[in-house]
Parts: sequence; structure tokens; C-alpha cells
Amino acid sequence: MRLLDLYAKMKHDLNVIESELEATMTSDHALLSETSLHLLKAGGKRIRPVFVLLAGKFGNYNLDELKKVAVALELIHMASLVHDDVIDDADTRRGQLTVKSRWDNRIAMYTGDYIHAKALLTITDLQVPQVHQVLSKAMVQMCIGEMEQIRDFFNTRQTVRNYFLRIRRKTALLIAISCQLGAIAAGCSNTTAQNLYRFGYNVGMAFQIGDDLLDLCGTEKQIGKPPGSDIRQGNITLPVLFALEDPEVADSLLPEIERIRNTEGQAGTVRALELIKQSSGIARAEELAERYIAKAVRALEELPTISAKKNLTDIAGFIAKRNY
Repeated sequence: MRLLDLYAKMKHDLNVIESELEATMTSDHALLSETSLHLLKAGGKRIRPVFVLLAGKFGNYNLDELKKVAVALELIHMASLVHDDVIDDADTRRGQLTVKSRWDNRIAMYTGDYIHAKALLTITDLQVPQVHQVLSKAMVQMCIGEMEQIRDFFNTRQTVRNYFLRIRRKTALLIAISCQLGAIAAGCSNTTAQNLYRFGYNVGMAFQIGDDLLDLCGTEKQIGKPPGSDIRQGNITLPVLFALEDPEVADSLLPEIERIRNTEGQAGTVRALELIKQSSGIARAEELAERYIAKAVRALEELPTISAKKNLTDIAGFIAKRNY
């Protein structure tokens, strides 16, 4: 099944989630409503709500309960994007001006804080203590991941292990708990919830590596922002780390990265992208992403054979090959 077919199949429930997102972010304060809804209106894959809903299929599927989890997790994701755009000084996201670019940094930071608060308010309606414990711990880890990314801006000596720890906290964890909390909210067993967590974790790792590859190899139309944004902002991603290990390009790539850091020049970014694409870094990163996808699919083996299991497998396949 193609991803669009799956979304069409889930259209009613996803429309409910979308309406809830809009209603939750709407405020009596006109500016706060406008800034909060700005990113929502730009669209998005809503992959976290999809995972919540599919995980819920393995238990007692109740949309009224599951939507509280789905909306909260998508809001936390969106709040992190608004904050990230301030840290990264990003002008566009999903092909639209960022909140910080359309308004300013101060408005963006408080908008992100507001969306975070709305997420927590939404999920308090779910009377399941384990859900709140899992979510709270994940949010702490996400903050640590953000701090680690800032610490390692333009750090070409960071290890691949540092990178994996960072993306585990920044990206994979929220996707993992989307699967886990969907299962918990549906009353699934701990074993089922943990298998779904492992699926989401490995998919999340592959998802972030895929994002890193798209930033280097995709077009502005595909990714909604200029290619090379990560390296221009100082974010040294996995393909770049692998390229720096390639003796064919490392000596030429290091000065270009330093040039970007010192001048913020577009020319340095263009040359750095050329070198990275010439290196073994792209292929090595792609291979690792495929290994994570394989581990994700294996995590589903012990789950009941229902349509949601095939849907999750299909999504993993899409993530392995996506170009947007």
C-alpha cells in the first residue's frame, strides 16, 4: 500500500486529529492564534499521529482517547520546530516563512512555549499515569538532545556515537513513544507496547538519517528549504561525519566547513555539498538507514497479524525510500 492510500484509508480519523490540532491552538489572543496556526497551515506528514492511531489498533481502539495522545505529541513536535528555527536562524520550513522569520525571535519563542503548554494541557485529560511518566521523561531527553546539538555546532571532531545519541533524543524518541503511548492508551500489554516502541525507535533513527540525506541531496522544492541548510547552520550530520572519514575528500572538506563557519557564505556551502556527494558518506549513511528499517520491521514480528501491522511495515518502507 502506498502512503497516500494509507492516509486516504485513515482520512476520517486524521481529519478529526487535524480539527483538534486547530481547535487546541486557537487562542483568544489574536496574535498568538495567528503565530501558532502558522506552521499547522503549512502542512506536514503527521507521522506521529498516524503511529499513535495504528498502535491503538493492537488494543481497544478508541479515537476519543487516542486523539489526546496524537494531538499532544504532534504539538510537542511542532513546538520543537518553532524553537529549532530560532536556534538555526532558519527562514523557511515546509516552503513557508518560519514564525521567527515572519515575526521575530521573541514571538517565536513564546509561540513554541504556548504550543508546548497546550500539548500538556491536552494530554492531562487522559487518566493513565504511565502515559504522563513516559511523556515527561521523553521531553527531558529532547531538551538534552537540543542542547547537545547546539554544543556540537561546527564540531567536526564529534563522533558518530555522539550523533546517534543526539538524534535518538531529538527525533527517534518522540516517534518511539508515539507508537508506545498509542498502545498504552488502547490498553495493550507491556510486551506489545515495547515492541511498538522498538519499531518506532528504529524508524525514527532512519527517519532522521533520511532527513539529513535529503538536506544534502534534495531540492528546495522537495524539502521546503534551501539544500545544505544543516551544514550552513553548523549541524554536522551523519553523511558529513562519514565524508570527513573519507581520505579522498576530508582534506578539502574541512576548510570548506571552516569557511562556512567564518563567513556564512553560500559559496562554501555549494563546494562542501559537492565534496560530500563525491565521498562515501552518502552511501554509508543510506546503508545505516536501511539497517534501522530492517530492525524496525523485525520488531513487529511478534505482534498479531492485523492490517495495522502491514500498514506499519509499509510506512517503514516509505521512510526508507522517501524523497520529501
